[in-house]
Amino acid sequence: MLRYSKINLIVTIFLLFFVNTLKAEEILTWQGCIREAAKNHPDLIAAGEEIKQSEAGKQVTASALFPQVDANVNASTAKTSSSAGNSSKGDTYNYGVSATQLFFDGAKTINDVKSASEGIKASQQNFRFTSATVRYRLRTAFVDLLKAQEMLRITQEIYNIRRENMELITLRYESGLEHKGALLTSEADLASAIYEISQAKRDVEVAQRSLVKEMGRSQLTQMTVKGDFEISDSAQIKPDFEAIVKNNPSVQQLIAQKNAADFNLRSAYANFSPSLTGSAGANKNGSHWAPRGNQWNLGLALTMPIFEGGLRIAQVSQAKAFLNQLKENERSARDSAILSLEETWAILQDTIENVGVQNKSLQATEERSKIAQAQYSTGFITFDNWIIIEDNLVSAKKDFLNAQAAKLYAEADWIQAKGETLEYE
Repeated sequence: MLRYSKINLIVTIFLLFFVNTLKAEEILTWQGCIREAAKNHPDLIAAGEEIKQSEAGKQVTASALFPQVDANVNASTAKTSSSAGNSSKGDTYNYGVSATQLFFDGAKTINDVKSASEGIKASQQNFRFTSATVRYRLRTAFVDLLKAQEMLRITQEIYNIRRENMELITLRYESGLEHKGALLTSEADLASAIYEISQAKRDVEVAQRSLVKEMGRSQLTQMTVKGDFEISDSAQIKPDFEAIVKNNPSVQQLIAQKNAADFNLRSAYANFSPSLTGSAGANKNGSHWAPRGNQWNLGLALTMPIFEGGLRIAQVSQAKAFLNQLKENERSARDSAILSLEETWAILQDTIENVGVQNKSLQATEERSKIAQAQYSTGFITFDNWIIIEDNLVSAKKDFLNAQAAKLYAEADWIQAKGETLEYE
């Protein structure tokens, strides 16, 4: 009894300390986590910067369609010597402005600009894909912490069950109604319950760290999440997977990349066309500053590739092969997305039904435990039969929690398979 009292005192102090700690923790809701992740998650910020890069890249490409104007100022001096020993020195100054304008290049630059526009779309779809991935990881981390909190509560319930059982067995053992093996078994069960409380507490800390990371916070803070184990997207009526996949960001990204490759192929064909460029300039030059001599020029330049060792032919072949590759990648991604939708939807329905099964099992086990407790107290059943029922109760509590959490995980998988982003909520 003394050993049992010490164990009971230690665990009671531990539980009181933990409960008091929880009171000071930050309470987070799912919506609050979404808002914070959307603002602070580094992956989303990086994906947003990629869009800006694509937009700037398009502007760089499109700049070739506009006049290119340059200004210049030059000053130089030179000294010459003759064989007779005479020397002369001359200064030259000039300044002016020059401009060039592309008139025709077989629509190469226009196709390059269109390709860059598709690159922007691809970056935007990549942002959506990143957002969907962040949402999935955030939801998983949220459910992990929700489950860990509930498991901690269950382990405390299990501890109470094991403690009460040990009290009963100890009284029966001291009065000669129970054997020592039953007492040792109850002590082992109580020690296991204490261990599971410590384990559950560590699981809570790990889940907190994971949620902090997925919210984009830089430091770990003590927190609890507020929520339940109900789902909002049960999809009980089987949806049209073909229609859903059309909006999948990974598929849309490949479509944009394929379209960009198509424009790149057209640009490669345009390399065989002549290029026509106009130029104009006005300068002042002289031997003293400021120069007063006027000079101007107008011109047209026509260039046409004749022979480059098969360079342009190879560029066309390369662009064509890349386009064909992306077409097949798109088809593969679409097929994979449809399969993922089918699989995750089926798993979601399985987990929803399993929760109902585990709930009934838990109710039945709790009722059996009440009856068995009374029967064992009065000697109607043996310790071996009673402890099996108690162990089943402990397992049923855990199984029901695991089934509830599995339902939330399956919902997260289903939503990710649809390609839904943080804005989905």
